[in-house]
Amino acid sequence: MTWERTIGRVAFINCEPIFHGLDDTWNVLPAPPSWLTGHLLRRDCIIAPIPAADYAKNSNELVLIPDLAISSKGEVGSVLLFGKMSVNKMKTIAMPSDSATSVTLLRHLVKIHNLSPKFIEMGPDLDGMLEKCDGCLLIGDRALEGASTYPDLVQMDLGAEWLKVSGHPMVFGVFAARADSNLEMVKSAHKALVERLSSFENDEDVRTEVIRVSSEKLSQSVKRLERYFGEVINRIDPDDMRGLKLFLRDACGMEDEPRMAWN
Repeated sequence: MTWERTIGRVAFINCEPIFHGLDDTWNVLPAPPSWLTGHLLRRDCIIAPIPAADYAKNSNELVLIPDLAISSKGEVGSVLLFGKMSVNKMKTIAMPSDSATSVTLLRHLVKIHNLSPKFIEMGPDLDGMLEKCDGCLLIGDRALEGASTYPDLVQMDLGAEWLKVSGHPMVFGVFAARADSNLEMVKSAHKALVERLSSFENDEDVRTEVIRVSSEKLSQSVKRLERYFGEVINRIDPDDMRGLKLFLRDACGMEDEPRMAWN
């Protein structure tokens, strides 16, 4: 398949509602969030969900796709700071190498709270990170599993904390395309994903199947994932956009308005 028939996806279950049952005329390229930015820029895929912070860095080359995102309106459940002490006592925090938005967000949040821990980039492994640091940030499936195994170590849900300090939802991942991509191919990929998301939202059988498949992938209970797919949200609305613009401006230093592929 050509890159124009390839869609990038985050290799976590937070994208399962958008990709489950996708027409097999599309090729799917799974990767960690930060890797997808490179894939998109190199034309390995036509659209992909990338970290919002990476969009800010590459906004001159990329445009945002409407309707789709990886966001939360409070607790997200899978972007978590772990540690054996409260955040205001942490002197060192291990940051994962597979994320951009959550790292930028955590740096922004501790600055708001007048804290100044030392940040150390490490591979995303909870035990290894906490051996060397007071706290550690994990995202996606690893964060879900860490919270399930060590609930007492969860010190901050970054989605909930962003809502507290900003009053807006947090958009962790945006769907983007190269600005010079064929617009009809971009719209075709967008249509395919929106159809899958609509099925998840409106067809109880599809929702049940997505949760069952996700439970098998992670060994998480169906009950936990029923709640999780209300914490992580894949459809972006006007309030989400306000939160995104605030994050891009205040945390990422992006001065320009984000460019949309179409309105």
